[in-house]
Amino acid sequence: MRYTPVSRFRGTLLGAFLGGSLASGGKIQSQSCLDLGRMAILGTESLIALGKLDIDDWIARQQQKSLHLAATDDISIEIIIATLPVALFFHENPIKLRQNLLRVLKIWEDDPVVRDGTLAVGYAISLALTEKLNPLTLIPQTISFIGETTTSIPEKLLTVQNLLEKGAGLSRVQVEFAREKKLSNTIAIAIYCFLSTLEDFRLAVLRATHNGNSQVQDATSQSSQATGAITGALSGAYNGMGGIPVNWQVLLLQKNSPAWELSSFSEMLELTDAFVAVWSGVYNLALNSRELTDEGCKVDLLSVYAAPRVIRAR
Repeated sequence: MRYTPVSRFRGTLLGAFLGGSLASGGKIQSQSCLDLGRMAILGTESLIALGKLDIDDWIARQQQKSLHLAATDDISIEIIIATLPVALFFHENPIKLRQNLLRVLKIWEDDPVVRDGTLAVGYAISLALTEKLNPLTLIPQTISFIGETTTSIPEKLLTVQNLLEKGAGLSRVQVEFAREKKLSNTIAIAIYCFLSTLEDFRLAVLRATHNGNSQVQDATSQSSQATGAITGALSGAYNGMGGIPVNWQVLLLQKNSPAWELSSFSEMLELTDAFVAVWSGVYNLALNSRELTDEGCKVDLLSVYAAPRVIRAR
């Protein structure tokens, strides 16, 4: 395996956070006006607490935080980012991945474009984590995973593939997709930025948040952050935590910057590590020590080992 699951999980969530926090020009703005990750954090916490996807628990946590997201143009990206924990948790099984992504989308309004965008991003992350992502076949595979649809996303993805095959630059792609502020265009640009700079996280997100083309000056900062967040999640899943520039990581740690709804960047890393532990089936001895008692005598909390091939996939 090229990168560990911990590195890829961290890379996905941290990549989405950094991509959504970059201003045009590459400066990190931790206090982002568009808080893309509120629901992603709540969803991650739910999966950690229950060890499974529970829609009612997601809704309860959302109501507790007084969050209600309707599938509007400005919120659609936030919904896609909110489903990242589900994509990570079920990434090794495409059937369960699709089923559970569609399940969690029922929390919000049923928008076909949001549905197809969620499936496209989730499937690409799945291929990256299982090291099956081939840049030459990703788009046809993604269209097949989306299935029959009336949205324009498959068409936009085919346009991206055509532009990549022709070696089109970023300005050409922006002219093609940035005429209208549409979710399908945002997803198309993000996938282009990811595939055109596959091995370079920094360059991918900088290109995704670049608004220098004179013909797209009307692009809003929110649109730029949205494109950056999706690109960052995809590139982070593919390149892992190690692909994210060290100076960006150090800057966030030194400032102890808030990360989405969390109080600090360090807390975000801790939450991700706990998430990986639950996904992998690690038993938390500290939280379940009462079960390791014998007539009131606590058993020493030793390391637990399993025989080869005992642990099975879900």
